[in-house]
Amino acid sequence: MTLLLISLILFLALGIPVAFCLGLSAFTYFLVKQPDLLQVLPQRLFAGMDSEALIALPLFILMGQVMNESGITSRLINFCQFFVGRFQGGLGLVNVGSSMLFGGISGSSASDTASIGSVLIPEMKKRGYPEDFAAGLTVASSTMGMIIPPSIPMVLYAVTAQVSVGRMFLGGIIPGLMVGIFQMVLTLWISKVKDYPKESTPFSFKLLIEQLKQSALVLIMPIFIVGTVVYGIATATESAGLGVLYAIVIGFFVTRHMKREDLIRAFRSSIMTSAKIMMIIAYSQVFIWVLALERVPEEVALFVSSLGLSPIPMMLLIVLVILAAGTFIDVSPAILLLTPVFLPTVTAAGISPIVFGVILVAGLAVGACTPPVGNCLNVCSIVSGLRIGTIFRGAAVFLAANVLMLVLLTLFPALVLWLPELFMGN
Repeated sequence: MTLLLISLILFLALGIPVAFCLGLSAFTYFLVKQPDLLQVLPQRLFAGMDSEALIALPLFILMGQVMNESGITSRLINFCQFFVGRFQGGLGLVNVGSSMLFGGISGSSASDTASIGSVLIPEMKKRGYPEDFAAGLTVASSTMGMIIPPSIPMVLYAVTAQVSVGRMFLGGIIPGLMVGIFQMVLTLWISKVKDYPKESTPFSFKLLIEQLKQSALVLIMPIFIVGTVVYGIATATESAGLGVLYAIVIGFFVTRHMKREDLIRAFRSSIMTSAKIMMIIAYSQVFIWVLALERVPEEVALFVSSLGLSPIPMMLLIVLVILAAGTFIDVSPAILLLTPVFLPTVTAAGISPIVFGVILVAGLAVGACTPPVGNCLNVCSIVSGLRIGTIFRGAAVFLAANVLMLVLLTLFPALVLWLPELFMGN
């Protein structure tokens, strides 16, 4: 294990991509300690990707990319502005609300950051909001894209832990809404203290009906996708395929914003993103095989049990590990590495794997917004032209809402389990 970890840290320090770091460290382990098993590595590499359930991943990614190209961002922003724009710090509230809705459609925090940020950050700066506030709020609110269904990391965890995708989707709804509400409260408070502007947004029932007409087909998309999985109408893969078809129809015939070249660009981007994730999955499975050979999950379970911690302190300790890991490891490899290490421990302690999965994904969502790896920070830096440190200073206060949510989920697991048990039984 010492050889494995030292080689992994060394390869990461050299700036090698995470997927190849995992593969190289595993190869180093086998080369030194288990050379007889080297011939099995290609088979294990392929076996890591050989899963029908994983077909849902590229389809959900494609669905999000098509929605990005469909021109729905402006509709969602107008919809949110109609309801919350008239309050103090209206555009900040619109930012959070749009991220909540867009995250439930794209399933990706990075997509959320790029789409919402490219529109709202310049507009907020124009209206007198500090640039670090605008960019930081955009990054922090984008974390809902990983939590509110459909969520690509939730699918990845469900496949890794062999749990129901539908239960994971339902389990993420209340935590995602909690993050949005907490961040809206913080935005209102800061806006009142700093005297940020309101938006002159008229209200009438005629305008309300008009907004609902424009956004209805977009807003029901998450309900359509999650509902087909929860009620057994379709598998997660079939639901993702239906979501892609739905998104294409919206882009070409409802918003009429999508052209053939936009669809081709969405396919190309989805192929590249999916290939990266599949490579991470393949190499991480070899790395996880090494962990299994060295009995790391069992050793972790024995170590945690030797501490004599009850479930709540144990989960709080694991939350700290997740937050620390998310700072240095991207979301997908972190899910693949931490799940087999901690899942046996938490299930042995009587904690639901659904609760652990939601906490894992929600904790890693915070890591996507913290340096040095933070994927959402890098995307926002490109969109806004600001330094990563400046963006993180603006985001830190809003990420406190995410940490509060993690603590509440640990103390009250029913916040995760209530909806899955209500709709799918025990």
